[in-house]
Amino acid sequence: MSERIVLDGSHLTRAQVVAVARAGVQVELDARQLQRVQRAADFLKAKVHGGEPIYGVTTGFGSNADKLLGAHRARDELPGGNPEPRADTLPEELQRNLIVTHAVCVGEPLAPEVVRAMLVIRVNTLMRGHSGIRVETLQALAEVLNRGIVPVIPAKGSVGASGDLGPLSHLAIVLLGGGEAFFEDERLPGAQALRRAGLRPITLSYKEGLALNNGTTQMLATAVLALDNLEYLLGLADVAAAMTLDAYAGRSGAMRPEVHALRPHPGQIDAAAHMRELLRDSTLIGIPYHLVPRFKTWTAQSWSDPQDRPLCFDITWDWVPPNQRHGREAFYQRFLPFKGGKKHQPQDAYCLRCVPQVHGAVRDAWMQACRVIDIELNSVTDNPLIFPDNTDARHIEEQVISAGHFHGMPLALAMSYVKAAIPVLAAISERRLNKLVDAATSDGLPAFLTSNEDGTDSGFMIVQYTAAALVNDLATRAHPASVHSIPTSANAEDHVSMGANETRHVLTMTEDLCDVLALELYTAAQALDYRQEMLNAARRLAARGDVQALAGKIGNAPREEQPQYAQFIEETHRLMEALAHSGDFHAGAAVREAHARIREVIPFMHHDRAMDGDVAQICKRVRERVF
Repeated sequence: MSERIVLDGSHLTRAQVVAVARAGVQVELDARQLQRVQRAADFLKAKVHGGEPIYGVTTGFGSNADKLLGAHRARDELPGGNPEPRADTLPEELQRNLIVTHAVCVGEPLAPEVVRAMLVIRVNTLMRGHSGIRVETLQALAEVLNRGIVPVIPAKGSVGASGDLGPLSHLAIVLLGGGEAFFEDERLPGAQALRRAGLRPITLSYKEGLALNNGTTQMLATAVLALDNLEYLLGLADVAAAMTLDAYAGRSGAMRPEVHALRPHPGQIDAAAHMRELLRDSTLIGIPYHLVPRFKTWTAQSWSDPQDRPLCFDITWDWVPPNQRHGREAFYQRFLPFKGGKKHQPQDAYCLRCVPQVHGAVRDAWMQACRVIDIELNSVTDNPLIFPDNTDARHIEEQVISAGHFHGMPLALAMSYVKAAIPVLAAISERRLNKLVDAATSDGLPAFLTSNEDGTDSGFMIVQYTAAALVNDLATRAHPASVHSIPTSANAEDHVSMGANETRHVLTMTEDLCDVLALELYTAAQALDYRQEMLNAARRLAARGDVQALAGKIGNAPREEQPQYAQFIEETHRLMEALAHSGDFHAGAAVREAHARIREVIPFMHHDRAMDGDVAQICKRVRERVF
């Protein structure tokens, strides 16, 4: 998006927020909608001048709502006058004090992308014309965004009702020339940042402090960025699962469309369809059991042909003699009597077979959160709400209405759902990774994906440890913040959402999920190389037409003088022909593409080497959305 985004309060999208937050796209304000903004401000000014008591305008806030503003300061009546005279009016002081006393958050500053997302969201909601803010104040807020000022907002301090009061006060205080801001990568006092950007501090008018700091903006901004991350990671999880399934030489039946038509959860159907597309053109999926050799430790005698001597593995099968085939005659009519890497079972483990159901359920959680966030992006979330067009109103309370749109529970609960889903996606990824490194479950791959002929190599052993640590950390952080309310404002705000904590947790959890999936991709690429190389080595061996050479790779073979020897040779010959006519063994087209991107920066690991650089590279590539 190279053009400016026009904000009118009603059409902001998640993609536009991401473009502003992460790509620096600028905004402009819809001229027609600005007329509605000014109409609400003029209406509010007229009501105040008419002597109408209005919450947050001529009264205090929260538990101070019963305090009405007087005509002048009480201290002005002291003998000799007020020792600290002020130029601003009581309504102006009320709005200013609201901002400066509420800017008390703690912790590290929010990332600039989160703050930029907050700015565009706040401007958009105020554009609806129900908040009482003046056009010039709203334009000043938009200029803060467009000129690259990023207010310093400590991450922790919002309880999610009345909105994100603390964080939004840190955002608004820079408009007043207070607080701190980043400008051109330098952290500066707010007044200095404004001056360098060619802006001046403003003075707040009626309700403008409340309009600026009362709303769900921090939690909404964080949620948008978290959901953008998760959308990418959902696709990446399918890529990782497909690469693992290819490396495992698994079964594709569990992905078939007629299967999922019988349980048509939208996310499940989407995940299955994506898996089918990723695995398209694979010659590994559904491969006959007898074609797949299992790993055998390399020795100097493993390969006689010079073409194969660089290989870091040997291969083997076991022959199933006739006296062990009883009751399985139908099976051995379809498959040759050789046990290699693939177990003789028609279904894969849950972490492979149930990818559509698990990944799909997480997709459904993401879609539900997107539905909530899309509504919130174009909603008015401050209080009170101003309805200047309600001309039939008999009382001011019917035109300036106190309500609860600042309450973040819709967002908090939606993101609690996502929060619970993230460890699920990470956990099934770790289980797939573990399946590849465990020789007992990998269907013929080497233990820890290394040849280890000298007994000195650990291979990918500890990669699984790291993934397990990340999954545990995600699981322990998945407790919903939204279920634990702590009353505030002397119990005037006696139920809050904790939505800011919820969304902040989810955003950081997507980063750890990113690393778990990166580790699966890293491991699956190594496993896929082994699987393809082992199968293609078997195919080359068979293509030479040397039955004895192939028979030398088969264990449990009868001796030449035994009656079963002729049958063994005949069946070995059939195995040789099946392998020789199989064609090249390879993964699906999309999996091959992802594998190639990994191999651009990380070579196959023949023997142990320092792996920290590899892990850093794969995590970096995933975070850069290379896949």
